Amino acid sequence: MASHSMGLTLHEAARGMGVPFTEENEPEDRTVNANGLEFHYLEWGDPANPTLVMLHGVSQQAHSWDFVSLALSPTYHIISLDQRGHGDTDWASDGVYSLDAMQADIDGVVEALGLDDFNLMGHSMGGRNSFIWASRHLKTLRSLTIVDTGPETQRRGQDRIRDFRELPNNLDSFQEFADRVKEYTGRTEEQVLGALKYSIRQMPDGKWAWKWDPATRNRTRSGDDPTWNTEKLWECVEAVDCPSLVVRGSRSDIFAEETLAKMGQVMTDCITETIDNAGHLVQGDNPVDFIAAAQGILSRTNG
Repeated sequence: MASHSMGLTLHEAARGMGVPFTEENEPEDRTVNANGLEFHYLEWGDPANPTLVMLHGVSQQAHSWDFVSLALSPTYHIISLDQRGHGDTDWASDGVYSLDAMQADIDGVVEALGLDDFNLMGHSMGGRNSFIWASRHLKTLRSLTIVDTGPETQRRGQDRIRDFRELPNNLDSFQEFADRVKEYTGRTEEQVLGALKYSIRQMPDGKWAWKWDPATRNRTRSGDDPTWNTEKLWECVEAVDCPSLVVRGSRSDIFAEETLAKMGQVMTDCITETIDNAGHLVQGDNPVDFIAAAQGILSRTNG
């Protein structure tokens, strides 16, 4: 049996992590054309329920939200999107992965799917994309959840992520990727094998490679882009007009406690929460406490 077939199923992994779920739901794979690209997304739950859009972090993809989606999908209609250059969404032909390009992507997907009056949740890169989008579309969202990111991030965490992403992109075997991810995340082999299949693909020469576009390594950092400096990002956060939850992992090396506290002070109707036993990958490291926090804001704004 191939090593990559021996990981836990989603439901086995969820039970192992203590994730609360009432139905063994599975997502449907969907695609939508927007802003000149074909976007892949996972659709969970009944479209008649309140909609929750999820945006993943850099180098990740829609399945990074699977534990959360499994728990919430009996109550919410979930759209978990692969952002440009990630997962099974098209790579940008011009190699552009700027904040402006991703804002145009979200605009296009929201319009193409006819979304309005929905909830938005984003982690890391997806969290920054989310609060910028929320500031540009007032009176549109029921709630906003920002996970382990803000207008300012810590260099130590940025460097750690950069170093991981700059490791060789092509490896000889699935297992080599699994070993790399185990070392980076500290998760068990079974956990890694169950999820890794969504993040890498086998190439025609037999080697394995990340699904994300290597050009995303060169995306413009907000601090180097005069149109998206720290001051402007703080203005975006302050402009958000919907009830918000900002979450930080207790072991995060990218999102400082001071930034979390300041966001809680300057944002309208904002709750801040630190999730114990979690690093930057909050919803994967401690899904039980993250889900409880997310249910708090969602139940209040969708009751």
